[in-house]
Amino acid sequence: MATADDADADDFREVVALEDLEESGRELASLDGTPVAVFHHEGEVRAVNNRCPHMGFPLVEGTVDDGILTCHWHHARFELSCGDTFDPWADDVPTYPVEVRDGTVYVNPNPPRDLPPDEHWARRLETGLEENLRLVVAKATIGLLDADVDYREPVARTLEFGTRYRESGWGSGLTILGCMANVIDDLEPEDRKRALYTGVRHVADDCAGEPPNFDQPSFSTRDVEFDRLKSWFRDCVEVRDADGAERCLRTAVAAGRSDAELAELLVAAATDHPYLSTGHVLDFANKAFETLERVGGTGGTSAEDGERDLRGDALASLVDPLVTASRSDEQSSWRRPIDLVALLEDVYGGDISETSGLETLAKTGGGTDSSWAPPDDFQTTLLGDDPEAIVDALAGAVRAGATTEALASEVAHAAATRVAQFGTANEFGDWNTVHHTFTYANAVRGFARRTDALETYRGVFDAAVNVYLDRFLNTPPAPIPDSGENETGRDPDAVLEDLLETFDTEGEVNEAGRLVGEFFDCGGDPDELKRTLGHGLLREDAGFHTLQNLEAAVQQFELASERAAARGGGAAETSAGELDLERRRRVPLIATARYMAAHFPTRREAEQTFSIAARLNRGEAIHDD
Repeated sequence: MATADDADADDFREVVALEDLEESGRELASLDGTPVAVFHHEGEVRAVNNRCPHMGFPLVEGTVDDGILTCHWHHARFELSCGDTFDPWADDVPTYPVEVRDGTVYVNPNPPRDLPPDEHWARRLETGLEENLRLVVAKATIGLLDADVDYREPVARTLEFGTRYRESGWGSGLTILGCMANVIDDLEPEDRKRALYTGVRHVADDCAGEPPNFDQPSFSTRDVEFDRLKSWFRDCVEVRDADGAERCLRTAVAAGRSDAELAELLVAAATDHPYLSTGHVLDFANKAFETLERVGGTGGTSAEDGERDLRGDALASLVDPLVTASRSDEQSSWRRPIDLVALLEDVYGGDISETSGLETLAKTGGGTDSSWAPPDDFQTTLLGDDPEAIVDALAGAVRAGATTEALASEVAHAAATRVAQFGTANEFGDWNTVHHTFTYANAVRGFARRTDALETYRGVFDAAVNVYLDRFLNTPPAPIPDSGENETGRDPDAVLEDLLETFDTEGEVNEAGRLVGEFFDCGGDPDELKRTLGHGLLREDAGFHTLQNLEAAVQQFELASERAAARGGGAAETSAGELDLERRRRVPLIATARYMAAHFPTRREAEQTFSIAARLNRGEAIHDD
């Protein structure tokens, strides 16, 4: 019978007479609040936690045969003497030391621990990823954060798994993981667990049934000049040569090229054709860099030391999306009735993949004039219906010294405005049309902050052209609440409660946007608004695009807030410039509130799984013991 060599005799509790246990075969006891099932089987006494670790069903009602305890609910099987499961989706059940003294069974309610909680849950995270088990992933992510593990550690583990076990490279799952890592600090503690669970489960789902990835090695030499390596990489992507492109990229990483240089390689290849795969390619690349920055993986490890190179693997996973991407210059919407590609070629220097024309414009203006300010009608032009005027305005801005980041900021605001003013009379699927432009513009801005590569200007132009193509989806434009328009004097907390209620009802799109405006007008704390939007998002079965949309909106809000702080003004100012800055802070959050309201409510199946996992981890009863 099981005993604990290091257990204090005083820790044992009297449970049942051995004679009675032999007759019944099983007994249920409550020891210090822990339900314990005690079995007599094959002449031995065994004790296990009564709650099945899968879903909490009382194991005392299970079957014991041939040394195996089987739960009757989902048929999870456990080796009775040690509690180990035959079924990875069920987790192991805790066992307890047992002693028989003078015909009485005693049980120690303190199970011996083979592993500390952080190591146990890290192993369970691996199992959840490998087997694509949502409940296991939920329990593991909750358990890790409850064990005070920094969320960056499971994000890094999941990033490594997602790049190793998905032959087709970076996809929506890893993008969602990056989005959740970016917003996790803005959330309430319980919602941080939901965010981590959301990111991990989407990676597991993305990798399920996929062939593993087999790396291409870097070149043996580290002496290839950067410009030549960049040319090779772009040429390989152009002809859709994934193997050659990966070897070039891994060589750049192995040679210790800076993040700015690696970003230049990728933004150049990703903008040699406009708006690849409706913007996903550049967005994926931006999220790869952001996730590496979040987990501290930008330094990488040396593959020569026998360790996996997280940085190299993450960036190499972008090659497949690059070489398989659809190219917008091959689509009719970019060619007719107006040849938008030809407009861009005139600026770029004669070919869609050229930059000589941009280089000339940038040299004229210096390309680094941080004092450049957009003309008063700049946003009106970007949101207008004249593509030549849009391209000319951008070219003029480059000539006047506008940096890539300054221009990317303008285009990202215009793209957010398209979402904020999306007309609900349009087809539902067109929400994703304006969404894709917004997240692409957000990615361009991310690259503009990471590298001063001239090719980033192409991303700006491409995003602006797509803002133009989306113009009909603002016909008629939904109203954006102006500052002070909804100053009701209400308690901001009451406004947030109403906002969450809009997500419970279909069709409350415009009301959601109005409530965000009212929240600002009533002096609400933007951090509280972000937490509320995050909670509203994570309790739903939110899809890829909805999760992306909130994260991009929060990023654009933060950048607009930084800009407002740098100018030394805020909502209290009345000048046109400061009111414009305040509008720029509001628009992204109004946009995402409307987008979320359009896609909610859902069935909330993921929330049910999360709730069960949280209760199981806390040891709460899901069924009567």
